[in-house]
Amino acid sequence: MDDRDVKLDPDTVLQEPKMYRVILHNDHYTTMEFVVEVLILVFHKPAAEATKIMLDVHKKGAGACGVYTYDIAATKAAQVHTMAKLREFPLKCSLEEA
Repeated sequence: MDDRDVKLDPDTVLQEPKMYRVILHNDHYTTMEFVVEVLILVFHKPAAEATKIMLDVHKKGAGACGVYTYDIAATKAAQVHTMAKLREFPLKCSLEEA
């Protein structure tokens, strides 16, 4: 079989993948500095934006870090949990459909 044998259905509709918002949740033990570090290292946020998100987490109880496809969002959440565990912080991260 070569490329000439492939038939494409012109009625096929491609769907965009679902997107997921990654959320950090406040706790009484994780330091603000660590949250900023996570936002810079995992989510590639500039320091000023990371500080703003950290303040949302601190004052509002949660802060959105970004919107990604499921695989990327789940990987970033796992990276947050791994970093927090290594530093012995109870920082939690969750996903919600955007």
